Amino acid sequence: MYLSELGSRLIDGFWLTLQLLGCSLVIATVLGTLLAAMRVSPIAPLRAFGTSYVNVFRNTPLVVLFIIAVVGLPALGLLRDDFLWGNAFFWRAVTALSLYTAAFVCEVVRSGINTVQSGQAEAARSLGMTFGQTLGLVILPQAFRAVIPPLASVYIALTKNTSVAAAFGVTEATYRLSDLIEDFPGSLVYSFIGIAGGYIAIVLVISGIAAIFERRVAVAR
Repeated sequence: MYLSELGSRLIDGFWLTLQLLGCSLVIATVLGTLLAAMRVSPIAPLRAFGTSYVNVFRNTPLVVLFIIAVVGLPALGLLRDDFLWGNAFFWRAVTALSLYTAAFVCEVVRSGINTVQSGQAEAARSLGMTFGQTLGLVILPQAFRAVIPPLASVYIALTKNTSVAAAFGVTEATYRLSDLIEDFPGSLVYSFIGIAGGYIAIVLVISGIAAIFERRVAVAR
């Protein structure tokens, strides 16, 4: 009987973990790509902003960003409960995870941009394309093909980083573990196996999707 209750709680926790991962992944990818575009931009202030962002957020502990998002920003009138839809702590966790992960996505995408031959950008400019058109239509599609494995590694790290949200009141999978240990002390082994198995499953799915995309890109080439 208690195993069904344990399984139900684990499923609820991992469902929230998947929501946290999905929202943070999308935002971090979009923001990280924009930052990478800034870092290779011909406009000096944009390059400076992109570089500063990466240096600050990549070298700031994730826990510190969580404290800022959960405590600091609401105190400044940002990310307040009445401005957020649904669970306010959830969106603050998404904010911290997205801002942190975007710095790593930026560097991965920028490395992919650097693998594209400069002659292609020159050819695009000779056709009258702007920097934005060259980047979006010529450079980035090729850059993303080159960075599928390292980008998957960033997403796997993000999956594990979602567990930090447990310390700030987000009832994801790791948070559920402490509840299960307290409510079902005799099921410690099952709880740990369930949590570990869930994270392993998520990581395997991300790795599998990345491998599929990588094979398709290889065939296309």
